[in-house]
Formats: sequence, C-alpha cells, structure tokens
Amino acid sequence: MAKRARGSVRPGQRRRIDRSPASAAKPAAAPASAATPKPAGLSDAELERAAQLEADLLAEEKAAEQSRKRTRERTAPREVVGTGGSLAAREAAEYAYVARDVRDIARIASLLLFILLVLWILIDVTGVIALGG
Repeated sequence: MAKRARGSVRPGQRRRIDRSPASAAKPAAAPASAATPKPAGLSDAELERAAQLEADLLAEEKAAEQSRKRTRERTAPREVVGTGGSLAAREAAEYAYVARDVRDIARIASLLLFILLVLWILIDVTGVIALGG
C-alpha cells in the first residue's frame, strides 16, 4: 500500500478538521465597514417582504394539503352502493370491466368471422380472386 502524503485527501473523504489551539487564538479581522453602525431592526420594506413571503408559503402549503386530500379521496377504496345483498350482486358491481372486455372480444371475433366469410365468398364461391393456378 502506498504511503499517504501529508494533507492529501482520498476521494470520498473529507479533509481533517484543524483543531489546534493556534487557530483558535487568531483574532478575526475586523471588516472595513465597521465604522458604520448596523441598524438594530428591519426596515418597513423588509417587513413587508417577509410578510409577503410568509403569505406565499402559507398559500403553497394550503394548496399542497388540498392536493394531498384530493389524492387520498381518489385512491380511497369506494363502497359500491347496493352491494349488501348476494355475492353475485357484489361480483357484478366489482367486475363490470370483465363484461366490457367480453363484449370487445365478441365484437372483434365477429368482425374476423365476417372478413373470413367475405374472403370465402370471393375466393371459392364466385372465383373473383384466383389463387395458385
């Protein structure tokens, strides 16, 4: 294994924190504008801006909460009205999509059979389309 050089940092690691007492004893340099005093409070414009930002945040939170509420209402399981009776009545209400799919399958099957019938008439009965010969 190669020897690490002093002060180098491997990828994925942070540099060591320098906790020597010498760094703590250094006084911070005073800024050049230390002669002008800073105001103790916020100006009226800053207060109005803060109030506007707070109102915007509250409006965003309210809109997000309403969105979450609508999502919960949509995804919540719904009770089908009038299913307190037999099992067949509940199945009919819950699986209505199965009936729609069966109707679609029957419609497609009848269309394909109609196309086959027309082709049979054109090829075998009337001889309008001659195949292979």
